[in-house]
Amino acid sequence: MDGAQDPAAWVDPFYGTKPGDADMGTGGGAGNTFPGADVPFGMVQWSPDTVTAQHGGYYYDDNRIKGFSLTHLSGAGCDTYQDIPFQPVAGPITDSPATAPAKYVATFSHANEHAGPGRYDVRLDSGVLVELTATQRTGCGRFTYPADHPATLLINVSGSIMGVDDARVRIGADFVEGAAASGRFCGTDSHYTVYFHARFDQPFAGHGVWYGRTVTAGRGEASGRNCGGYVTFAARTVTVRVGLSFVSIAGARANLDAESGTRGFDEIATAARAGWNDRLKQIEVTGGTDDQRRIFYTALYHALLQPNVYSDVDGQYVGFDGQVHRTDIAHPIYTNFSGWDVYRSEVQLLALLAPHEAADIARSMAVFASEGGAWDRWTVAADYTGVMNGDPYHIIVSSIYAFGATDFDADEALALMVEGATMLGRNRKGYEERPGLADYLRLGYVPQQVSDTLEYTSADFAIAQLADRLGVATIRDAFLKRSRNWRNLFNPATGYLQPRSADGGFAKHFDPADPAGYVEGNGAQYTWMVPYDLRGLIDTLGGDAAVGPRLDTFFTKLNAGTREPYAFLGNEPTLQTPWIYAYLGAPHKTQAVVDRVRREIWRAGPDNLVGNDDLGEMSSWYVWAALGMYPMIPGRAELVLNSPIFATARVRRPDGTTITINAPQAAPGHPYVAALTVDGQPWTKPWLPESFVRTGGTLDYTLSDTPNPSWGADPADRPPSFPAP
Repeated sequence: MDGAQDPAAWVDPFYGTKPGDADMGTGGGAGNTFPGADVPFGMVQWSPDTVTAQHGGYYYDDNRIKGFSLTHLSGAGCDTYQDIPFQPVAGPITDSPATAPAKYVATFSHANEHAGPGRYDVRLDSGVLVELTATQRTGCGRFTYPADHPATLLINVSGSIMGVDDARVRIGADFVEGAAASGRFCGTDSHYTVYFHARFDQPFAGHGVWYGRTVTAGRGEASGRNCGGYVTFAARTVTVRVGLSFVSIAGARANLDAESGTRGFDEIATAARAGWNDRLKQIEVTGGTDDQRRIFYTALYHALLQPNVYSDVDGQYVGFDGQVHRTDIAHPIYTNFSGWDVYRSEVQLLALLAPHEAADIARSMAVFASEGGAWDRWTVAADYTGVMNGDPYHIIVSSIYAFGATDFDADEALALMVEGATMLGRNRKGYEERPGLADYLRLGYVPQQVSDTLEYTSADFAIAQLADRLGVATIRDAFLKRSRNWRNLFNPATGYLQPRSADGGFAKHFDPADPAGYVEGNGAQYTWMVPYDLRGLIDTLGGDAAVGPRLDTFFTKLNAGTREPYAFLGNEPTLQTPWIYAYLGAPHKTQAVVDRVRREIWRAGPDNLVGNDDLGEMSSWYVWAALGMYPMIPGRAELVLNSPIFATARVRRPDGTTITINAPQAAPGHPYVAALTVDGQPWTKPWLPESFVRTGGTLDYTLSDTPNPSWGADPADRPPSFPAP
């Protein structure tokens, strides 16, 4: 495989589709990824859905496919989308798919299945060959049926994974179109409607619809909550091009005409792979093992799947106010923001590699906040879900700006951020941006909620950073002061940040492994979540001499889950913790822990991930860790260093800026930094300033199999902290 010219050859979309087992702590957990056809940030992600439930739609150990749906989330922890599944059948339609779905399930073998960036195919046990590819807003499918069997295609407009509130289908001479209204992500009251127009390369031999138990041959329309349509063909090979829209059927048709036209399947598939290679080639690596390359490029692939383009080719989109708006077509509206997850390292990677798209993502968040009256936390399509906690979009927007993706109205975004961070109660749609805000402003913490408090302090710090960059000192100072609120949760009697009651008291009995008061974590894990003021935290916890051994104990287990007082690196809240050693003057321990995580948690296979990929967040962690650096600080662009795994890595930004990382001794068993130069000059700091991201440069590492405790140990070389004055 040519890693330079065709890095897509190293990508395996099946990674993350099977629960991993890290043989430590809680061990398993599925990545919830999917293997289907897509392009970077594409609206259409056409992928198989198995009978066994998996949030990404596909469970590797199941050999039964119930349909090939057009929309997915990669790595989410809840179900949504999987809209408009197509299912080829080598036989007639007898019973209704609404009441006898098992009759139309297709079995298959992985030996007859293949996936790569931009393309997926499988030969079903029925003999039908399914081939899928995509453009940004369209899909293209080619179905080849066995001889001497009826050639039938089901289009289940009611097949969304969360069910539908309503659906409709209309069949013409050579097209099928319709819509599905669904939602309820993570059990919320969120809603969206998705529209499609599917155009075939030949007229139908027959058609019909179903509604409930009734199948009606020859009928061309149906609507309701349990309906769909089917078409049959005289030919053995059929190509369909499908346009998607979240605005209208007319929008779906226009998207199809603009992006697919009359192009053939192979031409579209070739273009999709070329588009992926253009993105993946932005990081060119040499050296490393084959498994390391597969994990790396698959992680980079997963990190570039989402957020997704949401507006149509003409700029139309449905906003958070439920109305149709139009954006500049050069700046599409994006959606699917896994805010609580991706603010940590995913959006920083996107801003580094895709600053145009990242700026549009930040702009989209601000547009939605303006339309809806508040910032969401976890957006699907264009409706509030409020899933998870904190106020993560403020960190995302500020971090995107810090990494140089500045082509959006940052002054307007800042004004909306300040409004959101000070607005008490619910907005006009009944959504509350910061639950507990009144107490947070009055007491300096949210009673009994450590996670909420710490998330708000990080968001406040990020607001202060954007205000500083825009020269608004009053906002900077006010929100820096709020970022000190983490200190109000420190209990000197226990040495932890722990839940505190409204009257100021701490519980008499505290177990750091108890998850009460924390979100997907516990006291031992969340005590480290002050990434912008780690010096202040370390001093509060007793200084370097006390914190070093405490961290050593913390990393006894790497993926312990939420009920043990150790690291949980299969999930987000402790992702930054390995780099805390650099703040203690012990970066060699960061190098060792990150190396352990790369080797012990990440696998080269379908069990690649030991927890949800969360729309690329966990994958982005691996990309940064493999390059030897990590974006620790919300709203800023300093990079704290570990050690790289490749002999060379060249990161090319779209403006021509290049980051070159040379580590000729990189190999398994050589995780330690013996020496480093930056642009030819000796460098003893285990971190890089923000200017390095802006201007680029060359890192030349000397790596070793033994630690060098003196490198990066000088207190003057430690990464910066940003305490409030």
